[in-house]
Amino acid sequence: MAWVLKMDDAAIESGLVHDFDASLSGIGQELGAGAYSMSDVLALPIFKQEDGSLPVQLESRNPPFQYILCAPTSPAVKLQDETVTYLNQGQSYEIRMLDNRKAGELPELNGKNVKSIIRVVFHDRRLQYMEHQQLEGWKWNRPGDRLLDIDIPMSVGVIEPRTNTSQLNAVEFLWDLSKRTSVFVQVHCISTEFTLRKHGGEKGVPFRIQIDTFRQGDGDDYSEHLHSASCQIKVFKPKGADRKQKTDREKMEKRTAQEKEKYQPSYDTTILSECSPWTDVSYVQSPPSAPPLVFTCATHKSYSASHLSPTASTQDTQQWLQKNRFSAYARLFSNFSGSDLLKLSRDDLVQICGPADGIRLFNTLKSRCVRPRLTVYVSQEAPLAESPLLDSPGAAKHSASTIHVYHALYLEEMTALELTRKMACVLNLSLARVNQVYRQGPTGIHVLLSDQVSCVALYTHTTCSEMLIWSAL
Repeated sequence: MAWVLKMDDAAIESGLVHDFDASLSGIGQELGAGAYSMSDVLALPIFKQEDGSLPVQLESRNPPFQYILCAPTSPAVKLQDETVTYLNQGQSYEIRMLDNRKAGELPELNGKNVKSIIRVVFHDRRLQYMEHQQLEGWKWNRPGDRLLDIDIPMSVGVIEPRTNTSQLNAVEFLWDLSKRTSVFVQVHCISTEFTLRKHGGEKGVPFRIQIDTFRQGDGDDYSEHLHSASCQIKVFKPKGADRKQKTDREKMEKRTAQEKEKYQPSYDTTILSECSPWTDVSYVQSPPSAPPLVFTCATHKSYSASHLSPTASTQDTQQWLQKNRFSAYARLFSNFSGSDLLKLSRDDLVQICGPADGIRLFNTLKSRCVRPRLTVYVSQEAPLAESPLLDSPGAAKHSASTIHVYHALYLEEMTALELTRKMACVLNLSLARVNQVYRQGPTGIHVLLSDQVSCVALYTHTTCSEMLIWSAL
C-alpha cells in the first residue's frame, strides 16, 4: 500500500521558513549576551584565508648552508627579540658547518672547497662605526692577544686555517662540503671591556658571531659570496656564562605561566640566522694637508696654533687633527666642528678612541695656551695722511706725533730670524727683501740685531726703542 502526501506550495514554504528561524535562534544563546566579539567571528574557519595560493618558495626557503653554535640560548629572551647566547672567555665552542643544499642546488660546488670567515663584531650599530678605534684600544691594553682564535687540535675538517695580524677579530679557513666539518673557536674579549667603567657592575655590550662563506671565483681567490649568517652573543669571564644562564633560568621559574608565554624557550644549541654579508670598512687615512697658515696680527697669537678654537669649522678641525697626530680619527670626526669636539668629555673620547689616544686627545683639547717668552709691540711711523685713524670722526683731535698703531709680536724662540719674520709680516714685506734689522739706542747709535744680541737684552731694561728695517727695493 502506498501513501501519498499532498501539500500545496504555500505550506512547504511556510515550513522551511519556520525551520530556518529555529536554527538561527540558538546562535545568540551559545555566545551569551555579553560574549559576542567580532574577533571571535573572524576566527571561525570559514573566515580564515587559505595559504594554498602562496608560492611554495615563499613558504619555506632553506639556506644553502647552516651553522650551529653548540651553546644554549638564554631563556630570558622575549618572543619578539633575537636570541642571546652566553659564552665564557677563552673557552672552546664548537660551530658545526653543515651543507644544507637541496638535490640539484648549486651543483658547481660538488667536490669543491669553500672558504668561510668567522668574525666577532659589535652588535650595537654605534660601536660598529667605531670598530677600528675600539679594537685598537683593546689591542693597546692587551698586546699580543687576539679577540678570536681557532682551537685547531679540536677542530675537524678545517683546511688551511689562517689569521691576520691586522684583523684580530677574524679567522678564515677552507672546508669540504662532502665531509663533516666542525670548527672550535675561542673568544678572548669580554663584553664589559668596551663599556665605560663608572660604578662597577656595568652591563656588557653584546657581540655577534658572523660567518661569511665564499666560493672560488675565476682566479685562485675565494671572492664570490654564497651565504652569511650570524647570532648575538655575550662573553663573560670564565664560568660567568654558566652563572648568568643559571640566573636567567631561576628568574623564569619564578614567573607565572602566563608571563612565561611571552618568552622564548631555551635551546641547547644556537642556529645562526641569515644576514647580510659583512663589509670591511676601509679606514684610509687622509693625506696630510698643508699646515695651517700662521697669521701674526694684533688679535691672533701664533703660540695658540695648537689650540682648537670653538669657532673652528669642520675643515679646520680636520687640519687640527692632522697636525696633532690624530689623522687615524679624521674620518670618524669628519662632521665635527671645533665646538662639537670640545664638548666631548674624557670618558666619551676614551670610549671612541681607546684609552691611549682618547686620553691624549682630551689632554690636547683641554691644554692651556703656552705664554710667549716675550711680547714686543711695534709701530710703523707713517705720515698723518696715511694713518688709518684719520678715517674715524674723532681723528682730528689727535696730532700727528701721537697717532701710532701698534702690533703685538709674540716671540717664542727669541731669535733674530723670528723677530725679522714677524716684523716683515706686519709690514707686508717679503722676507727675502729684508737685509738687516737695527735697534736704535737712546744716543742714536744703530745696533745690528743678531742672535748674540738677544731680544731679551734689548728689551728687558728699556721700555721704548726704535727698530730700523733696511729692505732692498
